[in-house]
Amino acid sequence: MKILILSGDDVRRALPMQQAIGAMKRAFTQLSRGQADVPLREALRVPRHRGVTLFMPAYLAADDQMAVKIASVFEDNPAKGLPLLHSLVVMVDTSTGEPCAVMDGAYLTALRTGAASGLATDLLAREDAQTVAIFGAGAQGRTQLEAVCAVRQIQGAWVYDTVPDRATAFVTEMSERLSLPVRVADTPANAVRQADVISTATSSHNPIFDAADIQPGVHINAVGAFTPQMREIPTETILRAKVVVDHRETCLAEAGDLLIPIQQGLMSESHIYGELGEITAGLKPARTSPEEITVFKSVGLAVQDVAAAGVALERARRQRLGTEVVF
Repeated sequence: MKILILSGDDVRRALPMQQAIGAMKRAFTQLSRGQADVPLREALRVPRHRGVTLFMPAYLAADDQMAVKIASVFEDNPAKGLPLLHSLVVMVDTSTGEPCAVMDGAYLTALRTGAASGLATDLLAREDAQTVAIFGAGAQGRTQLEAVCAVRQIQGAWVYDTVPDRATAFVTEMSERLSLPVRVADTPANAVRQADVISTATSSHNPIFDAADIQPGVHINAVGAFTPQMREIPTETILRAKVVVDHRETCLAEAGDLLIPIQQGLMSESHIYGELGEITAGLKPARTSPEEITVFKSVGLAVQDVAAAGVALERARRQRLGTEVVF
C-alpha cells in the first residue's frame, strides 16, 4: 500500500485560495442537494488536559471522494509553546477502500474555513465592500482575510485580538503578503464601525463586539465558535440578520451563536434563512438589498475537508509534491 504524505507547506503550494473557494462551492452544493454523507462529528473530551479530539468523516458522492479528519484542540498548548490545534486528514481511495494520502490538517482546516467564508462573502456581501474587520489574529484570521480579499476589492483591513502582540505580528505579515493596509484596532468598536465585512475567528464564549456598532449592509462570517457554549455574535445582531449556515442540522446541534438565542426563547429555528449550498445550487437567492445585514454561521464540516483535500491531492500529484511511503 502506497500513501502520499503532504506537509502543510505541500498543501499550501498545491491549493491556492481561489481553487479552495471553488472546492467549497462544490462541497456545499453537494451537501444541500443530498449528495454527501456527513455524520455528525464525534468528540472525545479530555477535561484533565482541557482538550477535545474530533473525528470527522465524510463522503462526497458527486466527486466520489472520501476522507476522515482527526483534529485536537487543547487549550493549554499555547502556554507550552505548542499550537492550539493539531490535525491530520486521511484520504481514502473510494474504489478500493485503501488509504491513499495523509496530509497536514491544521493548515488545511484554516484554508478551507477561510475559503468557505470567501464563498459566503462572494454570495452575501455587498459588491462594493472595501473594508474588513478580523477578530482573532491566529491562523484562521489570516486565511479569513486572504479569502475575503480574493472575492472583493478590499482597500483596507483592521484586526483585533485580545493579545496585542499577536495583532501586531498579524499586521506585519498580512500587510506584506496581501499588499494591503492592515491596522490594529484598539477596541472591537473601532474595528466593526469601519467594516463592510467582519470575520470572527476566536474561541470566545461571549459576544466579542457590541450590536449597536454594526453598520447597515454589513456581512459577517462567524467561524470561531463551534460548541453550544461558545458564541461570538451578539443575539441582537443574529435577530436582525439574514442567517445562512453551512449545515442546518450541525449548527442546530453545535452553534452557540444560534442555540443560545433559541434556548432563551428569543428566536426559533425558522430564523435560519438557509444553507450556503442552497444558494450555490440556485435554490435560494443571496443578498436582496444593500442595507441587509447577513451572517454566515459555520461550525466546520468534514465535507469541506474532503473537497479541499481532494483538490490538494490531485494538484500535488501533478506538481510531484510530498513524500510517498510504502506500508
